[in-house]
Amino acid sequence: MPTLLRRVKAKMFIFAHRRTLKLLDGEYGSVFKGRSLDFDELRAYVPGDEVRDIDWKATARHGSPLVKRYVAVRRHAVLLLVDTGRNMGAQALSGESKKDIAVQAAGVLGYLASRHGDDVGLVHGNAIESKYLPPRNGEEHLERLLREVDASATLDAPASGIAEQLDYVLRYLKGRLLIVVVADEFLPDARTEALMRRLRGRHEVLWLTVRDAELAAEAGNRMQDSTDVGTGQGIPLPLAVNGKVRAAYAAAMLERGRRRRDVFHRLGIAEEQTTGSEHVLTAVFSLLEKHRAGAFTARTSALGGSRAG
Repeated sequence: MPTLLRRVKAKMFIFAHRRTLKLLDGEYGSVFKGRSLDFDELRAYVPGDEVRDIDWKATARHGSPLVKRYVAVRRHAVLLLVDTGRNMGAQALSGESKKDIAVQAAGVLGYLASRHGDDVGLVHGNAIESKYLPPRNGEEHLERLLREVDASATLDAPASGIAEQLDYVLRYLKGRLLIVVVADEFLPDARTEALMRRLRGRHEVLWLTVRDAELAAEAGNRMQDSTDVGTGQGIPLPLAVNGKVRAAYAAAMLERGRRRRDVFHRLGIAEEQTTGSEHVLTAVFSLLEKHRAGAFTARTSALGGSRAG
């Protein structure tokens, strides 16, 4: 039986030209530009030091100029934060299981990280529990992470609750991380939004959303009843195909989508959506572009503000 990572790589080469893969590889690398140094310690200023390295707050407290010293970072830590509650066992907009799309997305991102020598870890879980696999490098380790996601996101699992995984990271993981969240199309409540804000303040966060199935999805060539696997509530097929019901549902989903976009925009978190496995590469590329552009805008604004002051 082929490994999950082998399937991921096979789909990557099926759904993308070599030039596209090279661009995607470069886009991943650009995310870390300007982030290759970690703070080490403060020391006294000596002639020849860069003025931009002066820590002005520490200087004010100390009474004489102090500069920051940095050490080179040869490896970065990438954390895949994946919802593996039963919501991810449901159908996506493409008709595939959301779990299969999550495995593909996690595999693509993990593979890119491994190619750049970065360590990849995983936090996954549901509303009841979270599990952590620490960052390591190598394809065998990545295969283990993908198998964790594949085995855990089932219709028998507890309901999804991404807030619990966000809380786990904030409580137990130290050091700055590049976090890529893979979850379904949910609307963050007040608690989840507060956790997202705190996570964004400590780490670099990218968010990939797996789109939900339509109101009455197809099973083969047959329409079937719609059921919310999170709550167990269903809509009978005759009602689900009713024109007025579908129009009201579509309007409600548009409003929900607008509110979701507002949350991510307000928090400054790059978010992209994917409808299925065929769209994962495009979505990942767009997500990396959005994150890089957002980080550049934030840095430019900060520099402009400091000059204006």
